[in-house]
Amino acid sequence: MELQFYGANCVVMTYKGVRLVFDDNLAQLGGKSVSRPGDVVLFTGRPHADASKDAKLMIDMAGEYEVGDVSITGIGAKLHIDEKEKNGTMYRIQAGDTTLLVTGHIAADLTESQLERIGMVDVMVVPVGGHGYTLDPIGALKVIKAVEPKLAVPTYYADKALKFEVPATDLASALHDLGMEPRETVNKLKVKPADLSDITQLVVLEKS
Repeated sequence: MELQFYGANCVVMTYKGVRLVFDDNLAQLGGKSVSRPGDVVLFTGRPHADASKDAKLMIDMAGEYEVGDVSITGIGAKLHIDEKEKNGTMYRIQAGDTTLLVTGHIAADLTESQLERIGMVDVMVVPVGGHGYTLDPIGALKVIKAVEPKLAVPTYYADKALKFEVPATDLASALHDLGMEPRETVNKLKVKPADLSDITQLVVLEKS
């Protein structure tokens, strides 16, 4: 499994010819969409037509999905800014012997039922930008401690190239407040379960 970060909450996972694109609303933020024809495009919140128009499959709700050798489980979740329950979707991805969780802009309190569905996680992608729009570092840390992934990857922090509706905390401040020293900073994360520690470590993905 390989993982790349494109800004905001947009990450791309590739595995055996399957390309999953998460939360590609970059065009709406003044950037450029990274979705390609034939991609599987997933949204943890409201879908965006620009990214999904040529998609092989667009997913924006809870459910079970299979694409090639990749299994996708959408888990209903309350969004950080919504009063309604389960208005968003977390995604648990099984690609071979590696498990990825993309949380999206969820509220910090996960239920026992949600945690049971999430299960063991190798890599978790979690926003840290805060300011009332998404998880702040304290909320992100709460989710990290609840899920106990082997690797945590922060997303959705200040980016001069993108125009967020609500300002986001910068990465340096977010890392300070998380209280976690990054294991490494990489442009592309290549995940091999044999290389992972039993203790949660933080990896910073540079913007591609």
